[in-house]
Amino acid sequence: PKDARALSKVFFDRLQVLEEGTHEYQYARNTLIEMNLSLVRFAASRFRNRGGDDTEDIIQVGTIGLIKAIDRFDLSREVEFATFAVPYIVGEIKRFFRDTTWSVHVPRRLQELRVDLAKAKEQLSAELDRDPTVKELAAHLDL
Repeated sequence: PKDARALSKVFFDRLQVLEEGTHEYQYARNTLIEMNLSLVRFAASRFRNRGGDDTEDIIQVGTIGLIKAIDRFDLSREVEFATFAVPYIVGEIKRFFRDTTWSVHVPRRLQELRVDLAKAKEQLSAELDRDPTVKELAAHLDL
């Protein structure tokens, strides 16, 4: 095959006839993943301005979307794989942001206080052998 699309089709054809779990199946699947990582990098680049140094994490979760797309792709539907895969990749990346970021901007001081509050509650619960009151938590945190 001369181009990546034709080569992808060859490997998708092979996946349909190979038994899942065999070495040959894994090889074909892994080759498809490696051949299409550029789709993940493309989708990840759309999210590079979201703040933080999440690029590797974004690529990692995007790759999960790519794998899901490979596993669910149906050649008989006559759709280009890239057209099918990009929504899976972007969806996985959006889910990552939804699950790991605050939906409303919360000042860092309050984000850190939330962590301190959880630690204080755990510590006071152990000392008091019950859940601490709001006053006890506030006193413990000097609030």
